[in-house]
Amino acid sequence: MEVTRRQFLKVSGTAAAATTLYGIGFREVAHGTYRRFRLHYAHEVTTICPFCSVGCGIICHVREGQVVNTEGDPDHPINEGALCSKGSSLLNMAYVYDEKGKPVPNPSRVTQVLYRRPGGADWETVDWDWALRTIAARIKKTRDDTFITQNSQGVPVNRTPAIAWLGSAMCNNEENYLFHKMTRSLGLVNIDHCARL
Repeated sequence: MEVTRRQFLKVSGTAAAATTLYGIGFREVAHGTYRRFRLHYAHEVTTICPFCSVGCGIICHVREGQVVNTEGDPDHPINEGALCSKGSSLLNMAYVYDEKGKPVPNPSRVTQVLYRRPGGADWETVDWDWALRTIAARIKKTRDDTFITQNSQGVPVNRTPAIAWLGSAMCNNEENYLFHKMTRSLGLVNIDHCARL
C-alpha cells in the first residue's frame, strides 16, 4: 500500500494532536471522569531563580498556596524564558516524585530555623524572633569588640575586619543597594556576592 505525502501528514498530524491532548489532561482516568489540567485555577507569581546570581525570571503557578509548576518567564529581560538545568528543576526544591510519579513534599527542604549550639553536635529548632535577636546581638558584639577607628599611621578607617557580608541573587537592585549601605554603615569591608559563574 502506497501512502502519499498528504496522507502521511494527515495521519502524523492527527497522532501528534491526540498525543498532546492526552498528555495535557484530556484522558479518561476512570469511567466518565477526566484528569484535571495541572494549571487549572492556578495563578501566576513571578520571582527570581535562587540558584546562581544571573537573576533569571521564573513564573510559579500557585494553587491553594502550593506551587504546582515552575517555568521560565518569557517577558524577563535576562533569560527570556530559557532556563538552565538547575532552573528547570526548581520545582524539586519543594517537591520530589514518588515511585508512581506523583509529587510529594521534599523531605530535605528546611522549613524551620535550625540552630546548633557552640560545641553541640545536634541541630535544634528555634523561634524566628530568638534567632533574629541573637544574630543582631552577635553582630553588635563582634563589631564593638573588633572596630578599628585608625590604622597604624593614624589615618581614620572606621572599619571592622571580623564580619563579612555575602550578597544574594534573590535580591533586586534596590534591595542590594540598601544592604550595601547597611553593611558600609556598620564598617564592613569584606563585602562579596555569589556571582561565581
